[in-house]
Amino acid sequence: MYRYDSYDQSIVDARVDEFRDQVQRRLTGALTEDQFKPLRLMNGLYLQLHAYMLRVAIPYGTLSGKQMRKLGEIAAKYDKGYGHFTTRQNLQYNWIKLADAPDILAELATVEMHAIQTSGNCIRNISSDQYAGVSADEVADPRPWAELLRQWSSFHPEFTYLPRKFKIAVIASDDDRAAMRLHDIGLKLVSKDGVIGAEVYAGGGMGRTPMVAPQIRDFVAEEEIISYLEACLRVYNRYGRRDNKYKARIKILVHEIGVEEYKRQVEEEFAHMKQLGLNPPVEELARIRAFFANPAYETGLNEAIDRADPAFALWVDRQVAPHKQPGYAIVNISLKPLTGIPGDASAEQIELAASLAEQYSLDELRVTHAQNLVLPHVKKADLYAIWQQLEEVGLAEANLDLITDIIACPGLDYCALANARSIPLAQKIAQRFAAAERQAELGELKLKISGCINACGHHHAGHIGILGVDRKGVENFQLSLGGSGAEDTSLGQITGPGFSEDGVVDAIEKVTDLYLAQRESGERFLDTYRRLGMKPFKEAIYG
Repeated sequence: MYRYDSYDQSIVDARVDEFRDQVQRRLTGALTEDQFKPLRLMNGLYLQLHAYMLRVAIPYGTLSGKQMRKLGEIAAKYDKGYGHFTTRQNLQYNWIKLADAPDILAELATVEMHAIQTSGNCIRNISSDQYAGVSADEVADPRPWAELLRQWSSFHPEFTYLPRKFKIAVIASDDDRAAMRLHDIGLKLVSKDGVIGAEVYAGGGMGRTPMVAPQIRDFVAEEEIISYLEACLRVYNRYGRRDNKYKARIKILVHEIGVEEYKRQVEEEFAHMKQLGLNPPVEELARIRAFFANPAYETGLNEAIDRADPAFALWVDRQVAPHKQPGYAIVNISLKPLTGIPGDASAEQIELAASLAEQYSLDELRVTHAQNLVLPHVKKADLYAIWQQLEEVGLAEANLDLITDIIACPGLDYCALANARSIPLAQKIAQRFAAAERQAELGELKLKISGCINACGHHHAGHIGILGVDRKGVENFQLSLGGSGAEDTSLGQITGPGFSEDGVVDAIEKVTDLYLAQRESGERFLDTYRRLGMKPFKEAIYG
């Protein structure tokens, strides 16, 4: 795990002092809200429907137990006793008092955390695979690259005021667990003739104009990745639209000028960038990579798991993933209890997760883009003890990638941009499909809900996606089918007219019933949909 040096800490501490002064001037009236808004957004502070919301950066989703514990302490002290983990691998506090915001940032700084560049038209938190460094199928650990990009992009003078926000993801496996091609830029680490480099994808994204990023280069050597991304950003910054925020993302630029023209301009800029000597020395990537060396795994561990308890066995089958090190496993902690709010964790639950990381996972946790948590380094012999403790605080749901493992944005309950409520709908769907046997029968089925067209709930990438819209003052829900954020990336297609809250739950049941009746051996829901097409599902829904 990366540790701050003196420069990192001084930068974060200076930003806290600066923001404390800005908040004080706002509270005294020396700054108007219009003057204060860009300053607070630079520090991750939003003004939502009912209170301020603070978004905390969790670079590439990696946390220590100490950092996780601090997040729980802040939730208990300054919020209403919980935090909300997001699809950007960040954490949000939804009930912040303005006067407390500088104190929260100061507390975060004591554990090497901040809220810098979690909002605004800049390069946002770099995201990555939650199994980075522990998955046997990756060509290299992507986290050193993600950390290098974090350092490069923080306070980058040329990219502080981009046409629109900018999101980057880095993966290193054929299994895409980070929705890489739905980012502004996606990097996939690959090996070519024994040399590590990256495939580069640009122009992906969701929102009102969803697009899957095309590949713009099949290989960039790791020592040139900074220059190449500089070139990508420079072309976007030069030509990205600033007259219409709905058409300001890089996906619009790539679409309008064409992939080949964008690639041509990037290559031209890249040739120029290489002459400027902007790439960090090889020693710098080596320095960063040293922070992510394999921990001191024990050897000769027992591979056996006692599955005598059927509830524990079910949890192991669903929530535990293979680890590259013999005797170890990856534990997925569901933040989707059947009656809860997707992505929410109480201060008590956050504290337990911190303790489990320290005691059982070599002091490390991960946050996933699906709003769950991961303990990446768990001995198989410790699985039962972990499961028992998770059971005690309501975190032992065995539903990873099932229909109740719902991604949902905060929706109209919190967000000033939303048109409809996501949370009550997610709870109704989870209750309708609560039976473990029914979830198991349906198998992998990723359901995602957004409360508005901005798509913070990734509904475009859901096997089943739901978008909340406003129909003459009434909440209405559009249903889409066939999306995927994985390596088989695709965008969902709208089924037809929208539904009421109860109506969309009924429609989902009709869709899943048809799937069960029509699927062939081994097919997931997504496979059956792709084979049959929209027509039979539409007929089942609308008659």
